[in-house]
Amino acid sequence: MRTVRWMCDVKLQDRVPSKELRVRLGFDGIISVLQQNRLRWYGHVLRKEDNDWVKKCMGYEVEGARPRGRPKKTWREIVEKDCKARGLNREDAMDRSRWRKQIGMIDDHDECEWVNVCSGTDSPGLSRTNSTEP
Repeated sequence: MRTVRWMCDVKLQDRVPSKELRVRLGFDGIISVLQQNRLRWYGHVLRKEDNDWVKKCMGYEVEGARPRGRPKKTWREIVEKDCKARGLNREDAMDRSRWRKQIGMIDDHDECEWVNVCSGTDSPGLSRTNSTEP
């Protein structure tokens, strides 16, 4: 948030809420960003083939008793909570473009397309451009 305040030319003494500064710059909160990243990976794993080792690992349970006190949450428990908060289920992940819209990775008004741009050399590069064509 120090950098965000610097970008907005606001000091702590000005007592401007962090949320307001993030809205000014169009940034998401850290919780939202982490949730999007977890759900993006979760969708990727769900779309893998059933015999893939990564997908198999998702179903493993560690044997033995959990430690005393409040046990740490597993990755799966956190992802299930994220899905519940956004009203998602496993079947939604099978359509990649719809899944990305639902988890907030793509805004309807901010769709971009990847265009192959030659830089004058033998190896083309990729650049992201906003699509202005209908």
